[in-house]
Amino acid sequence: KHLSFFSGFGPFRQYLVNSSWEAVKELSKRGLGENIDLRIMQLPVVYQKAKEQVCKIWTTLQPLLTVHVGLASSATALIILEQCGKNKGYQERDACGFHPEGACCMLDGPEKIESTINMKTLWKNISVEGIDIILSRDAGRYICDYTYYTSLYYGNGRAAFIHVPPLSESVTAEFLGKALQTIILAMLEQCGEQRE
Repeated sequence: KHLSFFSGFGPFRQYLVNSSWEAVKELSKRGLGENIDLRIMQLPVVYQKAKEQVCKIWTTLQPLLTVHVGLASSATALIILEQCGKNKGYQERDACGFHPEGACCMLDGPEKIESTINMKTLWKNISVEGIDIILSRDAGRYICDYTYYTSLYYGNGRAAFIHVPPLSESVTAEFLGKALQTIILAMLEQCGEQRE
């Protein structure tokens, strides 16, 4: 069985229920088929704690793929596939009122790290009924981008980030779980092709 790891985020600001975590829990119920051992974790909206957890995932579990899911409050009906994580520019304070030293993720890290998953190929080849999927190269310089960069750094690029919209009448946790399942199965297929 290949281990794949998924994270969503906890509550922050006015979002007492974070759609990213609800979507990940729903994905976990659905599963990804026989050969994927799917593990999930909720990350706090806190730079240092999120970084420690992500580092632990990679050093102890060494998954085939780690997919982080975050909430994009501005995206009302969009799922956003993020191609890369950025190292600098983290000025915004987290849920505990902190931001990273030097507004930077890894002091010795490269400016940006690309995912080994080709999001453009993914974006061209999948569709989810009822919602648009777009491609992005900027995950926003907050906990999402910070977590993504950390994961790409420790996982040698074997990480992915998906932004989901807030929950609404048309965008339910169940809907997002199903959408994630479609997207992630396509990602895992790409991982398989890369290995062969």
